[in-house]
Amino acid sequence: MRGHSLAELGLANVAVVAALAWAQPACAQGQAKGASVMNSAETLTPEEIRERDSRKACKVAICDAFHNRRPDGPDVACRVVKSWRKEQLSKLVEKAKVSWPWGKVSCVVDIRLKRDMLIKAMVEPKYEATLDKHQVNCQVEREKDGNVDIKFDFAPKVRFENGKAVSTTLNWGRIEAPTVVKGAMWTATATDNTFNVLQGTVVEDINDFVDSKCQEVKDEWAKK
Repeated sequence: MRGHSLAELGLANVAVVAALAWAQPACAQGQAKGASVMNSAETLTPEEIRERDSRKACKVAICDAFHNRRPDGPDVACRVVKSWRKEQLSKLVEKAKVSWPWGKVSCVVDIRLKRDMLIKAMVEPKYEATLDKHQVNCQVEREKDGNVDIKFDFAPKVRFENGKAVSTTLNWGRIEAPTVVKGAMWTATATDNTFNVLQGTVVEDINDFVDSKCQEVKDEWAKK
């Protein structure tokens, strides 16, 4: 593994930006923007289309809280499935000046977001949203050595000002993975925790999600 083979923000931001923090998880889709590496609808594979469609209800629920801001509505709880191609991961980790040595990654995370937190993020002059610890389960494709399963935790904090995300700390935690993969991921997540190398991408994705991605499903959340 070369560099700090941040062999993970692939997985790291994968998940959250997930993916990746909540915009990743927040079911992001559509055109690439900034450091984002999502596909346009025209280039999605059948598997990616199925995953995108499976995330729609979660996307609508989050946008409902952000924009309708009804305090009596339910909290957001949904399972998000997202796969990243090797070329997408390579672009994602370029920011940290490292390479992605493996193939496709498929991740699953159960998202839990408190409604009052999402509302406060939009209406208060300054607010720090603290998310519960989330566990991400991923499978990494490796041509020579076989696929491997990876689990890791993160507990994000996002600072908002006047309805816009301005900074985030993803707080990467425990990692369960084979030794060779775990070593690369530990270096990556430790670097990100210390130097905030890649977390600015999450800020961009959160703001893009609130402003642009929610407009894609406005007909659904506007009816709630």
